[in-house]
Amino acid sequence: MKADTRLFGEIDIAEDKIITLENGMVGLPEFRKFALIYDEEKGIDASSVMWFQSMDDPQTAFPVMQPHTVNPDYNPVVNDEMLTPLGEMTEENTYVLVTLTATEKPENLSVNLKAPIVINTDTKKGCQIIVEDDYPVKYRIYEVLKGRKKAED
Repeated sequence: MKADTRLFGEIDIAEDKIITLENGMVGLPEFRKFALIYDEEKGIDASSVMWFQSMDDPQTAFPVMQPHTVNPDYNPVVNDEMLTPLGEMTEENTYVLVTLTATEKPENLSVNLKAPIVINTDTKKGCQIIVEDDYPVKYRIYEVLKGRKKAED
């Protein structure tokens, strides 16, 4: 399927790569079809920043990443009823993403740990949920990423 995107121009997205969020994103219920876009040559690793591109609106794309990259202990409490529409969830088919918020000052870069996107990779169904834990909406990650880079050098 051809998709027009604001950030990447026209790209091909295989139908089996489309993720359906029946209730859309928080605040954007009308956008229900998304694709996860990343640099295929590099693949997806724990530190990858990817794009959660709306297939309903070319202007809408969210930078996302895996939460364990910046918070290895991330383990939110989720009401199981919220995940029921996604199909049977297992450790192998559960994929969790958090949205990034970029600012002019890199030290204010943050992720939203309060409202992760949970995806069943078998059914290609997902939902954005509000977790019951006391995780912050703006969890600053600049120092975490900076520390990780130093450790790699």
